[in-house]
Amino acid sequence: MSSVTKPAHVFGRDREWAGLVRFATSPSPHVRLGMVSGRRLLGKTYLLDALTREVGGFFFTAADETETAALTRFGQALAPRTGGGRLTFATWNEALERLLSVVPEGLVVIDGFPHLSRVSPSLPLLIQHHLDPRGLARQGKTRLLLCGSAPGAVGRNMAGNAPLCGRASLDLVVRPMDHKASARFWDFDDHRLAVLVHSIVGGIPAYRREFVAGDVPESGEDFDAWVVRTVLNPASPLYREARYLLAERVDVRDRAIYHAVLGAIAAGNAPRGGIANHIGRKSTDIGHPLSVLEDSQLIAREEDAFRKGRSLYRICEPLIVFYEAVMRREWTRLERGRTEAAWSNSRATFLSQVVGPHFEALCREWAMFAEEEVFGELPGRVAAGAVADPHNRTQIQVDVAVLAQEEPGRPQRILSLGEAKWDKVMTAGHVDRLRRARDLLSVKGYDTRDTVLACYSGAGFHDDIPEGVRRVGLKELYA
Repeated sequence: MSSVTKPAHVFGRDREWAGLVRFATSPSPHVRLGMVSGRRLLGKTYLLDALTREVGGFFFTAADETETAALTRFGQALAPRTGGGRLTFATWNEALERLLSVVPEGLVVIDGFPHLSRVSPSLPLLIQHHLDPRGLARQGKTRLLLCGSAPGAVGRNMAGNAPLCGRASLDLVVRPMDHKASARFWDFDDHRLAVLVHSIVGGIPAYRREFVAGDVPESGEDFDAWVVRTVLNPASPLYREARYLLAERVDVRDRAIYHAVLGAIAAGNAPRGGIANHIGRKSTDIGHPLSVLEDSQLIAREEDAFRKGRSLYRICEPLIVFYEAVMRREWTRLERGRTEAAWSNSRATFLSQVVGPHFEALCREWAMFAEEEVFGELPGRVAAGAVADPHNRTQIQVDVAVLAQEEPGRPQRILSLGEAKWDKVMTAGHVDRLRRARDLLSVKGYDTRDTVLACYSGAGFHDDIPEGVRRVGLKELYA
């Protein structure tokens, strides 16, 4: 593979950059088509533009416009490669033929491809023809990268009987930055501040660069003021971003039921029955909204660690959690400019319904990618779950259950049981609850002989926690 240095202005994305360079510089004659996808505002265009400049390729950004307008702009973008003048195309077949003759080798990037394929449904089939053994793309050395943001839109061109199925040599999904990369991106040394900010904006680069114009809280003491002047400020793009996320992914007129479902999940109702009870509906009534939100990648369904068939739902976008838990209930005050009062009235809710669950999710992510020595072996699955305690007529919530790979014919081994508390110092009482859960699971047939008990805390640990219990604090989460 040729060496193409990543420009200094591109933050992180080493894995993505390596994959793109491998595609763009591959000597194989079979490497002709690549797909890049991921939600908007992740920096896909920024990344692909940097790659195109480094390798001297051709870049075209599609827009939500008519086929005629798209062909006009495409001709304008391609004209400089022919020495100037004006290029006009009546069809995409003409445009592709000229493109492949003008750029017979090297990289071609079409960003916003779902916009083009929506108004020109035959375009994927035309690209397929040019990728065929006798097609123009095969005669030259052109490598075509198609990029899009709409969830599933790019993937649909590669699935089943789609024209481009089986033809791509690259299928790169760009994802939000994890909490550690986000902390570096925001220049945070204070891990507690990093969690607070990440619980609102997640790992979306544009939220720092464009949406808050580089306004970063200077310290933990500045966090409240930062929330007021950015996320809760009606003049800030972040203020209505959560609404736009729902509007662009859920194509329905009446969004009330979807907001209700999201609000129920944000309030801590993870099981389907809990969501239904919270909004006053039957469980069967919310099947369709849950499916739509899941297909739109706004929520994810995860199986309870200890009860097969019991699903727990979580919201994928931190900003939507913040909107549903904090902003929507204070919307009247916010719209009238009572921002400080709205935040003061919501801060306790923010800590309990936003930061707390977010911290638990970060702990599960840390556990999933922990090194082998942490739990004795690499985890097979990490999830949350509830353990029924019949004697006390209650349930013990396990925030971080680390399960080994399942082995046919053997009991499921539990590598670790953990409890996570964002703003509470953990004590021996938390460990006692984990021991009780371990004993109950052992009675149910789980293998708990080597189970590691773990306490995860954002506030610290009391000295009475016994030896042998793993303590995971903010330092470990960000190591």
